[in-house]
Amino acid sequence: MHPHSSLTAEQRLAAVDLFEEGFGYRAVSPRLGVSMSAICKLESRFKIWGRAALDKKPTKQVHSFEFKLAVVRQYLDGEVTRQDLARMHQLSSLDLLRAWIRAYRDYGEEGLRPKAKGRPKSVPGTPSVEVSELEKLRRENQRLQAENAYLKKVQALRNQTPL
Repeated sequence: MHPHSSLTAEQRLAAVDLFEEGFGYRAVSPRLGVSMSAICKLESRFKIWGRAALDKKPTKQVHSFEFKLAVVRQYLDGEVTRQDLARMHQLSSLDLLRAWIRAYRDYGEEGLRPKAKGRPKSVPGTPSVEVSELEKLRRENQRLQAENAYLKKVQALRNQTPL
């Protein structure tokens, strides 16, 4: 079973058998009693990979910027459909191609460039900001003034006569 799938291995196999018989995801979902969205995703992968959609891929594929750009431009030029592109280039799913197209439309070529992972590194040699004694006293003074104003307001509300 795939780690993020809501379907069991038996349900996935039964769904692929039904797809091969000519049933679509709308017919397969109620027959197996599983979510329509999960069956729909499985069907889209089945249309690309056939029975190989049941196989678990060992690692996540990483695609270069140039490859993504070429594939997106092929689609936007109207040369082929998304499904044909996914099959030609052996992409894992149509969702991957859809995400690339959306990123290209929203951000241009920069949307397809690899992003840095994780938290950005701090610049070495940058001294940590030390707060001076005067600044510490000013902050404490502000905090005490706010606390004093709050306590006065509470006392005034307690002293009010009820309506």
